[in-house]
Amino acid sequence: MPLILFNKPFQVMCQFSAHESRKTLADYLDIPGIYPAGRLDADSEGLVLLTDDGKLQHRISHPLSKQPKTYIVQVEGIASDDALARLGGPLNLGDFVTQPCAVRPIEPPGWLWERDPPVRHRANLPTSWLAITIAEGKNRQVRRMTAAVGLPTLRLIRIAIGPFALSTHPIWPGEWREVSTSELD
Repeated sequence: MPLILFNKPFQVMCQFSAHESRKTLADYLDIPGIYPAGRLDADSEGLVLLTDDGKLQHRISHPLSKQPKTYIVQVEGIASDDALARLGGPLNLGDFVTQPCAVRPIEPPGWLWERDPPVRHRANLPTSWLAITIAEGKNRQVRRMTAAVGLPTLRLIRIAIGPFALSTHPIWPGEWREVSTSELD
């Protein structure tokens, strides 16, 4: 039962079935029978875990297992103390209220790869970076959270899921590696 770490590039669909205009996981992974344990939308980049084991997939992705997911997020604007407190939640997004999460401002990551196409640049609008760790993972949740506090997301990269992180398992966009499931214990 392999556990695969994959660094999903920007604009790649987190599915194996063909897409009419975008690349999919099948363009990068030729491993029969695996599927993602959680997803990233096409506009997001970073760590995706894949497995051929349904029980392991459930253990990783189900909200009750509470595998924390850490994202670094480039936002339009500078986060005030109030915005950081609101992001830390709970935050009402209309259709659901987020669970409390960890959020902190960070310096722009010097190790980060360039994005193709690059993030839009507006000389009159500053940007900043945040690290956000959530235990849930609703559709486009982090993007919705930052927008709700007046900090639209420009770039979103998942850098960790549970014990698996791009810092300890370095892989570039489009690359993957197999790891031991014992790290989940």
